[in-house]
Amino acid sequence: MNPDVIVIGSGGGGAVVAKELGERGVKVLVLEAGPWYGNRKWPNPNVHRGATYSSDFADLDIVLYKKALNEYEDNMNDLIAGRFRWGPADRKRSPWFRNIMQKGTVMQVAGVGGTTLHYTGNSPRAYPIAIDHIWPITYRELIPYYEKVEATLPVAFAPTTAKEEMFYYGAKKAGWRLIPTLNVTSPGYRPNPNAILPPNEHLMNPHVPMEQLSWMEGCTLAGHCINGCPHGPSVDKIAKRSTNVSYVPLALQTGNVTIRPNAFATKIVTESHPSEGVRAIGVQIRDTWTGEVEELRAEVVVMAAGTIETPRLWLNSELPQNPWVGKGLTNHYMDWISGVFDEKDLLAILGSPDINPFVGQNLAARLDYPGLGMLTSVGMSPGLLSMLSYGVSESGYEFLHPSRGHDPWDVQGILSGPLLKEIMANYRKTLTILISIHDDVDQRNSVTINPTVRDEHGPVPVIQYSPTARSANIRRQMVKIAAEILQKAGAKTIAWSNWPIGMMFHIMSTMRMGFVVDDCCEAYQVKRLYIADNSVLFNALGGPNPTLTTQALATRTAEKLANKYFN
Repeated sequence: MNPDVIVIGSGGGGAVVAKELGERGVKVLVLEAGPWYGNRKWPNPNVHRGATYSSDFADLDIVLYKKALNEYEDNMNDLIAGRFRWGPADRKRSPWFRNIMQKGTVMQVAGVGGTTLHYTGNSPRAYPIAIDHIWPITYRELIPYYEKVEATLPVAFAPTTAKEEMFYYGAKKAGWRLIPTLNVTSPGYRPNPNAILPPNEHLMNPHVPMEQLSWMEGCTLAGHCINGCPHGPSVDKIAKRSTNVSYVPLALQTGNVTIRPNAFATKIVTESHPSEGVRAIGVQIRDTWTGEVEELRAEVVVMAAGTIETPRLWLNSELPQNPWVGKGLTNHYMDWISGVFDEKDLLAILGSPDINPFVGQNLAARLDYPGLGMLTSVGMSPGLLSMLSYGVSESGYEFLHPSRGHDPWDVQGILSGPLLKEIMANYRKTLTILISIHDDVDQRNSVTINPTVRDEHGPVPVIQYSPTARSANIRRQMVKIAAEILQKAGAKTIAWSNWPIGMMFHIMSTMRMGFVVDDCCEAYQVKRLYIADNSVLFNALGGPNPTLTTQALATRTAEKLANKYFN
């Protein structure tokens, strides 16, 4: 095909741009570095190369999708060989290398759907206080685009299971109030707005077995959202609305969108134009199976490769120098704290002896604190929950940090020995809280490239992050608020993980609006080159998950792009 627009990446932003442009009659080619699960043209995408591209909605296959996505934690999420990793489709080969300069890990996924393949579906809006009088655009201007994305996915307030009930109980006892709103301007607790379909209407019917439920429309509250949700009657009706089951099917249905997996973009091709100056005219790609390199042309190019790969691609393409390319990285400087409860207290509060964190949507209850950040209850399967709760810490082992009495937690750091056995034996009685703060934009936090270390796609990215003193202070405040919620709820043992600074799940702001791109997300220095991923976010949004704001911006960017170049 001869596309009008090439979109690099099919994740949170790229798939949105493709669908929006396709509906306007613009011909779009989407390039994706990873595999495509649930498509007849790639029946075994981790073993065989399969076809080159697909543009037909009828190619989507729910049986293949369910075969690929299952509930095995390691099979799906192992960073080296899991299906949800940053690496080629062929799982026998190594993942693609990132040079991370601090302790931690980067959670990103290569594949149609991008990192939304393993996200938890959380879709809150940014805090207005983090946008107004700070961004080049206003919060009010984002609202219609938020509303369009929320209706398209769709987004709904999460249902309540035991872990959410315990979180609300503790938050209320701690003096916080319920704020059931989408536009948060004051502190309080509420259900998470999640891009997950409402629970299946037959969920509590004892005559409908789980296997039958998994083929029906609606959430089964099975609690493995981050492993990839396989529940639904067709690919476009899967309960968790990753872009591969929401925006990608809608894009294919326009008849104007073609998606090519296993195609790694290695260079933005430009030319000098007498009236536009430097402008994008195409993309150089490498087939991740064959190694073949080719050049594709289009009128406009949209970079949606993610907060790491987008600046890497700019730098490897030797595009014009800009002091903010790759700079200003934010990642919500996250942390994690857990509370273990006694059976008698749970019976009094819940009427049940267990919380059962594996039941319900992974992150379904939250406390918002504009100006500081947010907290959200977490429930996952045992392996993931125990690793994130007790297996990773900046503090080292817990026995190095005896309780000082005045701390709001009982233990700190990596658990081991009898204490680990005791706490893990009480997994079903555990409530865990994720802390996500509004960390500062700091130009020293960055994605750069190392010209002396290369992979098959060029110099590799170097990721550097260190929180400011203000960010560290905010995180400490939010950890204490989370600990108080657990205390008020009646937790008998509270374990503070003290995550390393390099635990990167929400990576943002490396190609910021107003610095690298204009308020329509077109690059200042390269015309016809747009960016539509988390990297254009001006800051950390106040602490909320970035996906919905990126999707709202991508919707707006597609509109602006189409009006300028394809009106």
